[in-house]
Amino acid sequence: MEQETMYSIIVVCLNAGRRLCDTVGSVLGQHYNNFEVVVKDGGSSDGSVEMLARQYHDERIRVYTEKDNGIYDAMNQAVKLAEGAYFLFLNAGDSFYDEQVLGKITQEIQELEKRGQKADIIYGNMYHKALNTVIYASPQINDFTCYRNVPCHQTCFYHHALFDVRGYDTAYNVRADYEHFLWCYYDRKAVAAYVPVVIASYEGGGYSETKENKKRSRQQHREIVVRYMGRRRADRYRLIMLLTLAPLRSAVADNRYLSGAYNAVKTALYKLKR
Repeated sequence: MEQETMYSIIVVCLNAGRRLCDTVGSVLGQHYNNFEVVVKDGGSSDGSVEMLARQYHDERIRVYTEKDNGIYDAMNQAVKLAEGAYFLFLNAGDSFYDEQVLGKITQEIQELEKRGQKADIIYGNMYHKALNTVIYASPQINDFTCYRNVPCHQTCFYHHALFDVRGYDTAYNVRADYEHFLWCYYDRKAVAAYVPVVIASYEGGGYSETKENKKRSRQQHREIVVRYMGRRRADRYRLIMLLTLAPLRSAVADNRYLSGAYNAVKTALYKLKR
């Protein structure tokens, strides 16, 4: 395989403990090796950065320590240090699903190029560790997808040009990655390509999943969709979600015992749409 595409795998952390080594180790285990790991540490005092240095002696790992104002500010700092053609963000505790992920993504990029196509965002599916199930992304990005559920940042490879103009809007302390995806899609007219690859294993129980931040998430979601879609369109999609029992479906999707069956049905529907 030609190794032309370089990736920047960005990991932001603060007192992540052993989880930092586990995440970086999953990157170093990739069979495709044209990548760098940019670790942006917010000033950890738990010895996690020192543990990483002891365990891995690899010139592809670049560690930067500087105070930040939260996860999205840390991501913005890391982006300025990254040198790859595509960026992917993994939180400490997350990992690549298997050792073939970067190789599979590279093959997909090469296939697009052979057809004279390109993608600004390449995204795939996610394995949820806590729910023990694969969560499949929508194979199409459209208005309703953007309202309902865009791919999470752990499964999105962003072309570096999408961060040349601006990074994450840190005013959205829970939903900045969602806002950035919509900015890419609506303002930059970014082309997003789905690939049938399970990209990341998501740890679950993250920053956005606390009770307080779930409330903030709903508030910020409302503000963001009105900003990019207008109030009338956003209200129409909100009504559709209510009429199709979205809160109930979300509860089923988040249930450890029911999520597998739910995602199997969702995947079958996505295949029919394709």
